[in-house]
Amino acid sequence: MSRAIPRSVAASLVLAMLAAAPVASAQQFKPYVGQQGKDVVWVPTPDEVVERMLNMAQTKSEDYVIDLGAGDGKIAITAAKKFGARALGIEYNPDMVAHAQSNARAAGVLGKAQIIQGDIFATDFTQATVLTMYLLPSLNMKLRPQILAMRPGTRVVAHAFNMEDWEPDETSDIDGRRAFLWIVPATVNGRWAMELSGGGASEKLSLSLDQKFQKIEGSAYMGAVQAGLREPRLSGARISFTYVDSKGVRRDFTGQVTGKSMEGSFRTDGGQEGRWSATKK
Repeated sequence: MSRAIPRSVAASLVLAMLAAAPVASAQQFKPYVGQQGKDVVWVPTPDEVVERMLNMAQTKSEDYVIDLGAGDGKIAITAAKKFGARALGIEYNPDMVAHAQSNARAAGVLGKAQIIQGDIFATDFTQATVLTMYLLPSLNMKLRPQILAMRPGTRVVAHAFNMEDWEPDETSDIDGRRAFLWIVPATVNGRWAMELSGGGASEKLSLSLDQKFQKIEGSAYMGAVQAGLREPRLSGARISFTYVDSKGVRRDFTGQVTGKSMEGSFRTDGGQEGRWSATKK
């Protein structure tokens, strides 16, 4: 025997069903390869590539890893779970964000790895010490000026696509896939006033440096002598170079760049050691 349901009860049931529908939909969300996003389609990075990318960056527990276009959260989760780092993923699709957060919860790293909803071109990622991405070349290039303005020494790793004339510091191949590493260089181009002390020298001279990303060349000016730099190298904020002075003594320099100043130590080919510093003119 059927019984009529009061209209008020029926309305309550309908409202309850409507309220439950979005929850069920969110629980059933499953990303698929080729899923359209804001700027790219979603293609997951294989686990072995993720691990190599984080190894290339020499990720440590003290690092802050930010993944641009986080997708299902795999890179942020791996950075937290396997490398002990604090990690953040930036993902535009809110359904994917909820899915990635669920993955982080299941992996037991929700306290160290978070995935947030955001636009990678409008969200600040400059606090990262390790930056990861799997984006199209045009997007890499659009982000490049902001990446180059990050703290010198920041490690940047990309899956599959490079950044044109900014050559990578390392390229790795993993079962037919490619990953690139860049170390954000300090800005050193221009003229520097340099002072030496110890190591058989106490003098002032001028240093001129030309720079294209992490590649540098230049000269040391000692009165009428312009000595070309040998083996100049810049890695993040670390700089090294060599020149032969006006007396025929070879000096090997290593140092650290801090804004508009540099300082470090040098060693002569005779084994004497000294200190040096330089200030941007």
